[in-house]
Amino acid sequence: MGRKVLVCFKIMPKSPECDLVNIQKDIKEKHEKLIENFKIEDIAFGLKMLKALYILEDKSGIVDQIQGELANIENIKSIDVENITLV
Repeated sequence: MGRKVLVCFKIMPKSPECDLVNIQKDIKEKHEKLIENFKIEDIAFGLKMLKALYILEDKSGIVDQIQGELANIENIKSIDVENITLV
């Protein structure tokens, strides 16, 4: 079995009115076996963001692939990688 990495994605909704719980459900449907945890965080002025923790194989291009798949989910404005660490 290969090495694994823990990746934290910061996911911004398109607007403050977007339901982060629904976005979370859409992500779970797409990546159910890869998700470790979610956390909703306040940013400012009612805006919240979703942090998604993934456990992925340590292989070239996997983070970009997941980021691209997340970008195709409705109501997601942007995805940034906050942290990557070996597990």
